[in-house]
Amino acid sequence: MDENQFPVTTPVKSDSNTIAALTWVGSIFFGFIPALIVFLLKKDDPFVQEHAKEALNWSITVMIGYAISAVLTVILVGFLGIFLLGLANVVFCIIAAISASKGEAYRLPYVFRLIK
Repeated sequence: MDENQFPVTTPVKSDSNTIAALTWVGSIFFGFIPALIVFLLKKDDPFVQEHAKEALNWSITVMIGYAISAVLTVILVGFLGIFLLGLANVVFCIIAAISASKGEAYRLPYVFRLIK
């Protein structure tokens, strides 16, 4: 098994794929809120639960990065950090949403795994 994937033991339904993909797309626009809502409400679906955990971990990591970049704007390096974090957020969330819509598990690189 690839290190960027998590095990899914049950067959994945189309509704699960859609909810997981929408969780990732919502994370682009609304940060950690969609992932937290799905994580708390969809405890009966392991596929959606794993994607919600991953999206929540990613959103927390991005928020930490934005906070560090905001402090670094004093020396003008933070502006580059904010831009690169925003770009990485969009790209990784789109990749994860595509994987979720196909029914595949996906783990993002460079994530603080705070929620397990």
